Amino acid sequence: MLEREPSPGTVEADLKQEFIANRGYWNTFWDGLLSLSPDFFKAYLDLSSVPWKHGTLEPKVRELIYIAIDASTTCLYEPGLRIHIQNALKYGATREEIMEVYQLTSVLGMHTFTMGMPALVDEMRKAGRGAEIDRPMDARQLALKEQFVANRGYWNDFWDALLTLDPNFFAVFLEFSSVPWKHGRLEPKVKEFIYIAIDAATTHLYEPGLRVHIRNALKYGATVQEIMEVYQLTSILGMHTCTLGVPVLLDELEKASAG
Repeated sequence: MLEREPSPGTVEADLKQEFIANRGYWNTFWDGLLSLSPDFFKAYLDLSSVPWKHGTLEPKVRELIYIAIDASTTCLYEPGLRIHIQNALKYGATREEIMEVYQLTSVLGMHTFTMGMPALVDEMRKAGRGAEIDRPMDARQLALKEQFVANRGYWNDFWDALLTLDPNFFAVFLEFSSVPWKHGRLEPKVKEFIYIAIDAATTHLYEPGLRVHIRNALKYGATVQEIMEVYQLTSILGMHTCTLGVPVLLDELEKASAG
């Protein structure tokens, strides 16, 4: 088995201690990468440590961002999710705050509509059926729009078509998406950081929502440095290639050597 505890005084042992000092934890899924490729591990360590050494977000908030991207429906990476829940609890996160991250992240499914409705509207107009979209909103629809702005703090034109074509569905989505905004404990800009992270993640890359939530975060007082830090935290998602792939490689190498 190639995976092993690094011997004291070796480069690998020093890198492990540096990782713990910079990132605040260690997990056994790093052992194999450290053993097989200490130079690449060092490069990753330097990259992932930047927000932890120079950032301004609270450690708890950083871990909540990791939780969001790992729990996102575009990723669903349980090993990392467990680690970052443990870390978040260590940094003082509550059960309610982590549940709020889940609630915020679960709205990702609505991108079916925010991406799909513009395409539907465009094709309806091309088919000569634009009148079904371009009619004025009635009193109920206008009230729902006002309630969305009151609960969520913004409006974007991509909601207009959904509200026009199916106010009943829009009404229940409004209640669903408003729960963390009406009952949550995270400050508004942190909520927006969660949205920014899941929209900017390499598993999603959803620019329309990203722009909306950057605007919202700035409105709530976020700094450029804080948003850049969200990007830095989210950008290491690619290392799941190694945290998932290296244990599989080690297992197959062991099987091959035994055969």
